[in-house]
Amino acid sequence: MLTLPAVPALPTAAAAPSPEPVRALETVGAMESVESRILRLLLPYHRTTGAGSADPADFPEQLRQIRQFTDAGEPVLFTLPGFPCKSPNPAKVLGHLPDEGERLSLAFLDRLCARIGEIHAPGARILICSDGHIFGDLIHVPDEHIDAYGDELRSLIAGEGLTRLDTFDLRDVHGDLDHDTKRRLVTEAYAPPVEELRALVRGDEETARLYRGITRFLVEDTADFTGTRSALQRECRTRAYGVIARSRAWGDLIADCHPRSVRLSIHPQRPGAEKFGIRLLEAEDAWATPWHTAVLRGRGGEARLVRRAEAEGLGRLVLREGRPSHFEECR
Repeated sequence: MLTLPAVPALPTAAAAPSPEPVRALETVGAMESVESRILRLLLPYHRTTGAGSADPADFPEQLRQIRQFTDAGEPVLFTLPGFPCKSPNPAKVLGHLPDEGERLSLAFLDRLCARIGEIHAPGARILICSDGHIFGDLIHVPDEHIDAYGDELRSLIAGEGLTRLDTFDLRDVHGDLDHDTKRRLVTEAYAPPVEELRALVRGDEETARLYRGITRFLVEDTADFTGTRSALQRECRTRAYGVIARSRAWGDLIADCHPRSVRLSIHPQRPGAEKFGIRLLEAEDAWATPWHTAVLRGRGGEARLVRRAEAEGLGRLVLREGRPSHFEECR
């Protein structure tokens, strides 16, 4: 049994309080299509490791996906796999619950939807498809921590008044079965064979880059390994194939549940790819996300993502409601 949360109608309430500002929409011609104008809002935040593009025409798949909604006069639905759980490495993050990084990122996404509403009256919604449970055992994060992260994410969305965001995770799939059984069922139904992924890594640079990036994260996040560095790297390379396979399974499940959606990704994507990679906050690393880092605010208030160990050397810890939230530069 597969159940999805109901997606409520676009609200008429005021915009979310004090989100990160969205960069001004560049001037466009009066005859440009609505879908092109919407895409222009996303382009400054395109997450890619190669050459980017500021031309909507270089993203035909996203234009097609957006057009399904604009032609029908419906709110544009974006699906974003991500916000899985915090890294288990305490040198990278402040704990296992969402903090300032998630708060700013969610506010940015909500504000982006509000800006789309200025172009397309029905507006837009983003369904955040938290993927932590689907590979939690592979990244060595307990399901209890993933549940707590997801629950706090929902509370954060409600508490900040981010009315254009909805959430979905493995708890919404296959009824009351345990997480291990749900992981197995989704993997069996959707995951590509590891041999197929190995062939793609050998022959496709985008897949190879993803494989290397996930392997790096796994090595960095494994804080309790007792073997040699080379043994850890071998083990993480094996686990990386499992993470990619299950991530693809999760993405395909989402696509089945929402065949009409604009597919976003927190991984870098080249122009013209099926998914649009989206950057949530400023970071020097194109792979950086709020759940692998901490927020460091500069003297002018600007926020960027850095490892906790680096932030501790540059700033002071700030608490929010008694919990570690972020760092502020003090020199």
